[in-house]
Amino acid sequence: MSFRPSRSTLLAAGAVGAWLALRARRERYDLRGRTVLVTGGSRGLGLALARALVREGARVAICGRDTATLERARIELERPDASVLAIPCDVTDPVQVEAMLQIVREWFGPLDVLVNDAGTIVVAPEQALTLADYDDAMRTNFFGVLHTTRAALPDLRRRPGSRIVNISSIGGVVGVPHLAPYVASKFAVTGYSLTLRAELAAAGVVVTTICPGLMRTGSPPNALFKGRHKAEYAWFSISDSLPGVTVSAEAAAERILRACRRGEALVVFPWHMRAAQLLQAVAPGVLTGLLGAANRVLPGYAGAPNRRMTGWQSRSVLSPSWLTTLGDRATRRLNQSGDQAALASAGPAAASDASTEPSAFIAGVPSWRDNSTTLPASPTR
Repeated sequence: MSFRPSRSTLLAAGAVGAWLALRARRERYDLRGRTVLVTGGSRGLGLALARALVREGARVAICGRDTATLERARIELERPDASVLAIPCDVTDPVQVEAMLQIVREWFGPLDVLVNDAGTIVVAPEQALTLADYDDAMRTNFFGVLHTTRAALPDLRRRPGSRIVNISSIGGVVGVPHLAPYVASKFAVTGYSLTLRAELAAAGVVVTTICPGLMRTGSPPNALFKGRHKAEYAWFSISDSLPGVTVSAEAAAERILRACRRGEALVVFPWHMRAAQLLQAVAPGVLTGLLGAANRVLPGYAGAPNRRMTGWQSRSVLSPSWLTTLGDRATRRLNQSGDQAALASAGPAAASDASTEPSAFIAGVPSWRDNSTTLPASPTR
């Protein structure tokens, strides 16, 4: 007795085949030889992304605000077969951003991929926050994305298939207590990024929005804390270190680059963050109730001093401790340590230091500063 598949079966098989072919085609965007700019690429997740891009053979430009941290990252990324460019830049300043993009064009040619990763965070209850805290978060987390994207678009529009990857956060889809400025700015990033995807599709520019959950990027010591800053730092740094709840920066970087190659629209990870996103969509009252319960166990305000303190200044018996082992390892592995003594004594200004003059450090080439009359002829390959 012969089996003859039904028409519906054939249609279903054809649909699956078409989906698999489309997925394979989306995987074809090869990062090898592409010019990629990673903002905030000198440490943390940005550095993990830069490392992965160098391994894939991309021409990688990174930027950051602290020249010492940036130079350490450049030295680490440097290898005989790699093209690496490091540019001090404050992404909140559109003039510096335009100068940075011009340097990238002079060295590597037009941009193919923009990864917006630069960010800042202040952890505190809403009572401890000021308008300046919100302004700082918006200027770095949202307007930094806006400035770099608008500066890069002339290149990207001329290169069909080019990519923009915007690193938002689970805080860009869910309201997380004690992170109000960060959440507000990341919601703005998510909305802007999804809108850009719709508008730029006709030009062949693919925009991917990334909303990761807790990652072990080693960032808590460089974050800012207010109110009962030691207690705030303790819960934040411990949460960033928990196995099973957090993902490593390296695993996150691989997931992000896979999304970039595929041209995915919105990526939320890991799985429990996708569950939170789903709950937000179908039962927002339940999720906010759970977050409200969590807020009750977080440090209260209690009229504590309203100064910003770095994580380095907020250490206690709880953190660092065995509870933060994984996060502490990430701090050392991802260039987050810096000059710990200087950071601890210099205060918040050190955590938000912005260079006032763009310059470039090229792998194997003496540094170039923007008051030079000419650029070097070509970078070291």
